[in-house]
Amino acid sequence: MSREPRFLSRVRAALPTLGPAERKLGELVADFPGELASYNASELALLASVSNATVTRFVRRLGYASYEEARVDARRERVSGSRLYADTDTPDVTDVSGHALRDGENIRDTLARIDLPAIDGLTEKLLSARKVWVIGFRASAAFASYMQWQLTQVIENIVAIPGPGQTMGEHIASVQQGDLVILFALRRRVAQTDLLIERIAASKAAFALISDESMQIEPRADWHLHCETRSSGPLFSHAAVMSLCGLIANRAIVQAGTTGRRRLASIELLNDSLDEL
Repeated sequence: MSREPRFLSRVRAALPTLGPAERKLGELVADFPGELASYNASELALLASVSNATVTRFVRRLGYASYEEARVDARRERVSGSRLYADTDTPDVTDVSGHALRDGENIRDTLARIDLPAIDGLTEKLLSARKVWVIGFRASAAFASYMQWQLTQVIENIVAIPGPGQTMGEHIASVQQGDLVILFALRRRVAQTDLLIERIAASKAAFALISDESMQIEPRADWHLHCETRSSGPLFSHAAVMSLCGLIANRAIVQAGTTGRRRLASIELLNDSLDEL
């Protein structure tokens, strides 16, 4: 007999299909499922800044007859020991060795899923693309900038977007076949993420998606790389994201070969002559 999907699995599967208000609630629950287990419907609606009707529609979209039925299922999963159900009010951030261990586990589990030939396929496209666009919003903006900074060592036509005062339309209108788009989509994702992915796919550009572990596999992406972001504290851990960025940049530099080394040497020479080091 087949087993019904667990509560958190239902939430994650439903996210791509939800409207703006329900998605806002769904992302909160996906990030902190213990909130639904702890609060009644009105309290959860207030916490997510949505209406009670949105909460009712949301639990029905998950396949539950009522909020109480969903909460019972969430409580059952909470007892099972899922890390995401940890008490967010009293995080343990005093254990430095435990903090380091969790970051190490995130890096290990992330890289264990990485297929090196796939990474090399991505870096080959990085080096041959007409233009590389690296996109990130909110927390992801920092990683987009970091990736652009690392890759500019060997890739001349690469840009991190959006910049201050810029709109995405100004850039997406220029994305075309032969380009490569790298989108960082870490929690919390902006509401326009799905629409942005749709526009990238329509451009016919090669598309790499880097997300946290909660995002469903995106079939429109040529590469979808998941990073573990578990943490014993109130903030997500991004150690694995940085490690993945480093892996991609280093593989790109190696694959760039002589051409890459000449560009690196030129950059170093200019840094010396401009007294920037």
